[in-house]
Amino acid sequence: MRSFLTPKSTSGSVSGISESCASLSSSEMAAEASTAAALNAMKAVESASANLESKPVTEARNLISELCRHFYSLGWVSGTGGSITIKAHDDSVPKTDQLIVMSPSGVQKERMLPEDMYIMSADGSILSSPSPKPFPNKPPKCTDCAPLFMKAYKMRDAGAVIHSHGMESCLVTMLNPASTEFRITHMEMIKGIKGHGYYDELVVPIIENTAYEYELTASLAKAIEAYPKATAVLVRNHGVYIWGDTWISAKTQAECYHYLFDAALKLHQLGIDWSTPDHGLINSRKGVAVKAANTTVQIGNSISENPNGHLPKCIILDIEGTTTPISFVTEVLFPYARDNVGRHLELTYGTPETIDDIKLLQSQVEDDLEKGIPGTIPIPPHEAGKEEVITALVSNVDAMIKADRKITALKQLQGHIWRTGFTRKELKGIVFEDVPEALEKWHSLGIKVYIYSSGSRLAQRLLFGNTNYGNLRKYLSGYFDTAVGNKRETRSYVEIFESLGVDKPSDVLFITDVHQEAVAAKGAGLEAVISVRPGNGLLPENHSFKTITSFSEI
Repeated sequence: MRSFLTPKSTSGSVSGISESCASLSSSEMAAEASTAAALNAMKAVESASANLESKPVTEARNLISELCRHFYSLGWVSGTGGSITIKAHDDSVPKTDQLIVMSPSGVQKERMLPEDMYIMSADGSILSSPSPKPFPNKPPKCTDCAPLFMKAYKMRDAGAVIHSHGMESCLVTMLNPASTEFRITHMEMIKGIKGHGYYDELVVPIIENTAYEYELTASLAKAIEAYPKATAVLVRNHGVYIWGDTWISAKTQAECYHYLFDAALKLHQLGIDWSTPDHGLINSRKGVAVKAANTTVQIGNSISENPNGHLPKCIILDIEGTTTPISFVTEVLFPYARDNVGRHLELTYGTPETIDDIKLLQSQVEDDLEKGIPGTIPIPPHEAGKEEVITALVSNVDAMIKADRKITALKQLQGHIWRTGFTRKELKGIVFEDVPEALEKWHSLGIKVYIYSSGSRLAQRLLFGNTNYGNLRKYLSGYFDTAVGNKRETRSYVEIFESLGVDKPSDVLFITDVHQEAVAAKGAGLEAVISVRPGNGLLPENHSFKTITSFSEI
């Protein structure tokens, strides 16, 4: 074959090269392209081979063998079960392209050595396998967990994944064989799980076990997709998969998960409910629920006999016009936030929290400028100076508050300002007089109560933790804000229902003062009731929803 780089004449002219190129047949050009591709592939293999001995890979090998010994001592990887995988962190390589180091199958974890590891490419292809060991060791085998590990890597951009067979992670799935979730709240160690705080409800999906590990791949992927906030998936009668951004994050969360699983088991033995804020006695709740089985339930102006005791399993409450006078929000909270924006930014400027608030506001302002939202002015860059930046922020926030914008950037900043107000006792939350008694009653019946408001979750916790009737947070199981979606969109209520762990949407009752929100909730299959309180807006004529003027009617 004549190379197209060889000139047709000895003159070496450009025209000679061009003529030679033109004279090539399509088959010759295809062959040249194939050769080039093969050379590139060889170079890629050579590069990958060189990376197999790199410092990040070596460190990951050593780390996994060390962690396996540690996990063995904890009872997480006994009998060669369980596994761990870590991405070989290299700053020069994008995380999605980093090599993967994975412990093998069928090896005594406490005796595992760095050379026992499998090295894989980012797409899961095996680049290096361990050498066979003499009898009685079995031939090396890549773990059956590999396809499940790859799902966590690809779907969650994980940096490490741990598969534990810890006894507590197995038994906790057997407490309720029909449950598809593990739930726990108001436990300190929940703070160790990414995206969760003490007052949050931790939800871990449970999938059914199969005879072979790889057969779990599809159901694990569905669970990961269905629970975007989850960093773990339990496998019934088996164990748990846990992932994190780094090996430290995965290990830390694994320790917290096992602690919480163990706590749930011990609380169950004591007859204590771990899934409710006050962790009351399980038996007493069941007794109250049985007692309520033949009661009459009144909703709005209608009274319906309830021979089967069909009470809602969950109640979701709006705040403005439902638990709290609209005037408190418009005449107390909003003015406080507006009047204290400048002071708050001045005092906290440069802190990580406020830096995040400012970035969120800048992004919102840029979007508002593009859309021509009235009252929006550009925020100068940081280099312009603290005073100019704060002045522009105050002006934009003032306009947002006056327009009652339901946007995350504003709500997040307001929550931080109100926190200062509640801490300094300059603010106190107001709820209607029937609210505390109703919350206590629902709680005693075993009904879980949640809040869904356009205000941030922080603002919600502050309000109910500092009310004119004291701290009411002990009656609340969780909080939802606009992070799940707009309150007037049906998909927001679908998202909430799917996170509550009830069998059907009609098990959930939503109470609001806004007709459009009731319509959206009904569209998702939830039961909806409209709250009619002093100061609330007018409702459309001939609407089909039941109305109440007090929670005592429920």
